[in-house]
Amino acid sequence: MSRSSTTPTFSSVGGSETAAALARPSPEPVLSEEEVRGDEEMAAYVARQRAKKLANGMSPAEVEKLFEVASASTPTTAMTTKEALRLYRHYLSEYEKAEILSFEQVYYVGAESHKKMANRVETTNNYGYDDERGDYMIVANDHLVYRYEVVDVLGKGSFGQVVQCRDHKTGEMVAIKIIRNKRRFHHQALVEIKVLENLLNWDPDEKHCVLKMTDHFSFRGHLCIVNELLSINLYELIRNNSFNGFSTVLIRRFTIQILQSLSLLRHHRVVHCDLKPENILLRHPGKSAIKTIDFGSSCFENEKVYTYIQSRFYRSPEVILGMNYHMAIDMWSLGCILAELYTGYPIFPGETESEQLACIMEVLGMPDKYLVDRSSRRKLFFDSTGAPRPVVNSKGRRRRVGSKTLGSVLKTDDELFLDFISKCLAWDPERRLKPDPAMRHPWIVAGRRRSATVRANGPSPMVISSPRRKLVPTSTTSTSSSVGSTNLRTRTQSNANPHSNSARQSVTVRAVGGG
Repeated sequence: MSRSSTTPTFSSVGGSETAAALARPSPEPVLSEEEVRGDEEMAAYVARQRAKKLANGMSPAEVEKLFEVASASTPTTAMTTKEALRLYRHYLSEYEKAEILSFEQVYYVGAESHKKMANRVETTNNYGYDDERGDYMIVANDHLVYRYEVVDVLGKGSFGQVVQCRDHKTGEMVAIKIIRNKRRFHHQALVEIKVLENLLNWDPDEKHCVLKMTDHFSFRGHLCIVNELLSINLYELIRNNSFNGFSTVLIRRFTIQILQSLSLLRHHRVVHCDLKPENILLRHPGKSAIKTIDFGSSCFENEKVYTYIQSRFYRSPEVILGMNYHMAIDMWSLGCILAELYTGYPIFPGETESEQLACIMEVLGMPDKYLVDRSSRRKLFFDSTGAPRPVVNSKGRRRRVGSKTLGSVLKTDDELFLDFISKCLAWDPERRLKPDPAMRHPWIVAGRRRSATVRANGPSPMVISSPRRKLVPTSTTSTSSSVGSTNLRTRTQSNANPHSNSARQSVTVRAVGGG
């Protein structure tokens, strides 16, 4: 890679151990009965998607392409800088002819791309490589550090961009997060790299369902983070399913994997700070294995920097109220995610932070006085008597405290499922369910007992999504994208636009989340 001294390094992972960890391929998961049942439901979902696409006029070949998994190609033999200049001098800009000298090995130069023919005289906007915002100007089929070929743009957010690339050194497809050329984003990306490097050490066998970073480097003033390429996120899965939600069989399968991620983070006192459906990705378009991504907002519990964190629908009350927060905020987000996976809609779809708290109180009632008294922002939400300040949303609706129950909102009488979610949504973070005890909760254990019974009695039956309540208007349509595409459009549902990107705070990308 580049010999640039700006490439960040951290003491958390060292020397040859780092190289070995980065080079290690992801292990194939060992299937359990639990996974089999989840995969069966995912297979039924894929079958429904295929049938829908065919009915809408797509050809079988076009439909199959939607569910393709990116395949590896033959690795490229490295060239020396001298060889690359001899063979490709006429394809390189004047800037690149000088730049390439700082690289020991060259795998790809983007000879066929319509690259920027930059020179070192015109210095405006980073020699023309950046736009006015400080984002790197992406050129299809051009190179990054003379190794990665840009294949597609996956997403864009406040942090920068994510591109799908082919790694010509290994032949693998990867996702590269290119950070904006601005100091504050660069600094936060260094924190993200530190967390991702630690995750490589903490989870060498990849048993905790967290994103795997494979490389990081600095290129033309941009910090770049290379990650494994994954599939669609759980919001896209819900959207593709016409916002109808899924059965508790698949939700339990997802929950266990998310808890494995949170257990690892809790053990090392890391707070994710932005857990939401967009930041949980399928490993494969037709399987139930997932990974938690986007550690761009994460922090170590004793190194908290920000007070304005978490996407609004998944924001915990202690963050809204300006209280001290810790790892319990991620369990709150998990409870919100499970409710959304079941109904197809966010459980607390507040238009503003004030209405967000009102949405929570509508279902969970008033918080205890001792919690309100500890709030540094209580005057924004409560009057001098401690009563909630009235909030009217854009549709003229005023939410009434305690007017709904969790069961009525979810439209289920599954007591174990309701108990699990209610324990994730405890007002007091100290009383909230923690990841390891959550793995022993009766709702989780009941699913495993059921799997054990099935194993004893024979093969498991085909599991499909249970009949859902019609929670979306009949006029609502779902524009499901191809597997691997990004969700950059706003959500179009009514009811205070609970699917808007603004409420979620960050753009959705496939393999690395936006900040």
